[in-house]
Amino acid sequence: MPTVNYRAADVGGLKIFYREAGRPDAPTLLLLHGFPSAGHMFRDLIPLLSDSYHLVAPDLPGFGQSSMPSRETFKYTFANVADGIDRFTEVVGLDRFAAYIFDYGAPVGLRIALKHPERVAAIVSQNGNAYEEGLSDGWNPIRAYWREPSQKNRDALRSLLTPETTLFQYTHGVADPSLVSPDGRSLDDYYLSRPGAHEIQLDLLLDYASNVALYPKFQAYFRERKPPVLAVWGKNDPFFLPAGAEAFRRDVPQAEVEFLPTGHFALETHAREIAAAIRRFLERTLSSNQSK
Repeated sequence: MPTVNYRAADVGGLKIFYREAGRPDAPTLLLLHGFPSAGHMFRDLIPLLSDSYHLVAPDLPGFGQSSMPSRETFKYTFANVADGIDRFTEVVGLDRFAAYIFDYGAPVGLRIALKHPERVAAIVSQNGNAYEEGLSDGWNPIRAYWREPSQKNRDALRSLLTPETTLFQYTHGVADPSLVSPDGRSLDDYYLSRPGAHEIQLDLLLDYASNVALYPKFQAYFRERKPPVLAVWGKNDPFFLPAGAEAFRRDVPQAEVEFLPTGHFALETHAREIAAAIRRFLERTLSSNQSK
């Protein structure tokens, strides 16, 4: 079994907890989790890749084992979360890396790529959206909150923070739900149950509009920088549609797109298939980069 180290970095007074495996001198894959999870969502993927890659999976600020400062001392926006992870990569010495972006991890990773395009060697998007057509109708209640950030519209989103919704996220579109371990979602529910967590998540749901506003800049980055892209997507995702994966080819014609017969948390059922796709993709990418 590969060795996984569990560490914490001090990033400007914030504790950023992270998982790390693989040789530090191997090519690095930065694993960025989504809502409402944390780095534990990569628990099955890390052992499948750590023989060849240096894997680093931080918990975003406000998530998992990382610091969850009060809303009075930390403004929960995606700009601030991305800045924290950007500084984290510098603190732990990640000069260049491929980024695995999932759900909330997508705007976090893409904001870093906009700021430091020279640091991002490749992008693996697993249900990590950057195109309007990738947003399903499931976003309509959240869109209403963006248009009118009233208390009524804010309260209407509290149902997204319940164990029932977490279960839905993990199992919708999965052919055999018995394959989905309860461990990950139970841990997510624990973190969501902490005092203050719901208000933090509602702040981030409101600020997600800022990510959609950045879609044109993300797309310009893809067109201009042409980073290698692998979009490996659970095709039954109720939030991020397959069209969002296919759209990468509009700006990066060589983007590789693969669909899996599963849902949003595709690693819960298809970690081996995703690991194999990543390995093929990074082997080609690194070989191509070295030959230039």
